[in-house]
Amino acid sequence: MKKMKLVMVGNGMAGVRTLEELLKLAPDLYDITVFGAEPHANYNRILLSPVLAGEQTIQDIMLNDVDWYADNGITLHLNKKITHIDRKKRVVTTEDGITADYDRLILATGSNPFILPIPGNDLPGVIGYRDIADTDAMIEAARVYKHAVVIGGGLLGLEAANGLALRGMDVSVVHINEWLMERQLDKVSAQLLQKNLELKGLKFLLKKHTAELVRGESGRVCAVKFKDGESVPADLVVMAVGIRPNTALAESAGIHCNRGIVVNDTMQTYDPRIYAIGECVNHRGLAYGLVAPLFEMAKVAANHLAEFGIARYTGSVTSTKLKVTGIDLFSAGNFTGGEGFEEILLSDPVGGVYKKLVIQDNKLAGAVMYGDTADGAWYFQLLREGRNVSDIRDHLMFGQSHVGDLGHQGQNRAAAMTDEMEVCGCNGVCKGTVVKAIKEKGLFTLEDVRKHTKASSSCGSCTGLVEQLLATVLGGDYSEAPKTKAICGCTDHTHAEVRTTIRQHKLLSIPQVMQFMEWRTPNGCSTCRPALNYYLISSWPGEAADDPQSRFI
Repeated sequence: MKKMKLVMVGNGMAGVRTLEELLKLAPDLYDITVFGAEPHANYNRILLSPVLAGEQTIQDIMLNDVDWYADNGITLHLNKKITHIDRKKRVVTTEDGITADYDRLILATGSNPFILPIPGNDLPGVIGYRDIADTDAMIEAARVYKHAVVIGGGLLGLEAANGLALRGMDVSVVHINEWLMERQLDKVSAQLLQKNLELKGLKFLLKKHTAELVRGESGRVCAVKFKDGESVPADLVVMAVGIRPNTALAESAGIHCNRGIVVNDTMQTYDPRIYAIGECVNHRGLAYGLVAPLFEMAKVAANHLAEFGIARYTGSVTSTKLKVTGIDLFSAGNFTGGEGFEEILLSDPVGGVYKKLVIQDNKLAGAVMYGDTADGAWYFQLLREGRNVSDIRDHLMFGQSHVGDLGHQGQNRAAAMTDEMEVCGCNGVCKGTVVKAIKEKGLFTLEDVRKHTKASSSCGSCTGLVEQLLATVLGGDYSEAPKTKAICGCTDHTHAEVRTTIRQHKLLSIPQVMQFMEWRTPNGCSTCRPALNYYLISSWPGEAADDPQSRFI
């Protein structure tokens, strides 16, 4: 039977997850072609911040390399932007004239960073923060310039600020609101976070309205000016003030858009042959930016593309579990409270722990936690199920291990979780999925679980839970991962050890590092050489020898 042709525009996390789910259900139904506007295969955008901070490399955050596409019979076009869709002939065309026919089309065009409409927003040195190119631009700027201003005090802005500070820049964060991350944190937890970040050298300008970006004598941005007349020096300005669904292609093809590409519960657009997935989508009036809802969409779209036709996406109840510059945060539901709500608070500023539970009608309505987020999955389950908590209210603040019979000595938190409870919020993986994979696929290590389920493969905050699940299921057969991971097979040293040694001993070239740290191979490999080059030029900008052959491509 002749295969149908499936074309996907966009090569990001949501789109490729759709293909992965489709290949599980109907591996031989389509000839698949993918067009990606970037020169890279599918990578984890969540982990761009650790790359900026020098903690990971581009290779570390790749989810599907080019070999994965070839192994699955997928034709991949990188660095190719689709500019036209002919819905009548069912053909897509790139800006350089490449065409592809389709029977089904997936639009996974993602989102664009919002750039403030102010004078100077197009000056050299003013960028958004969305992809590898933006990350590389910031790394390069940190080598040459001193003053950075990040506009936006949300998660992305704080991660950018932290990364630039670690690379030696003097960083100021400008935020229009009264406290940081107001969508995820209440005022108290935000103030704890701000205090911690100030100890790391970041400066904050809150309740500030940016008026213009000032041009310097060189033509590059030199300052940020505010509506109150004040200004701060800036050689680099990073805009992290939100995203907008990328609907330009869909709109040009006459597909109905309204603050996103409008889709139904089967992820189909007003043209039923065309599906849309991810951050470009508007579903029931909502656009989602978190990974877990996008992966739920992917499962539904794959189900219908596989012609099963039994799944519906009805929206997502979302929680936010984050690690901001090493600090664990969690929030879900209505954590602000107000009239008609009750609040239970636990505050230990010295110990760096803050918890707030909001209750309405004997049900958990919301929660926000700072520092200790171990019970986040349990609180989220209570919220999602709408369970009456009056019988456990006295113990609710102290977590699941203090309720009922779940707290017996020797029983870990993972064992107490139900199969439906979420382990990995970044990738939408529940306990049952992990346990099933361990048993059915014979998994024995953390890396095995990451490879087969993607749990713990993003921000890493659930690594402990995944290791507990391995230990619980396998018992004595569990192969515990080493506590430190070597940079590659050429050495036993970790990324952190290498970077610290370069700084402490002022090593200025790759051969110096390899000799001093007793590398096993004389010239290194394609994994360690780019990493060493990154660490050298970020630690000693202007002094270290930059090896062009060892740059990340």
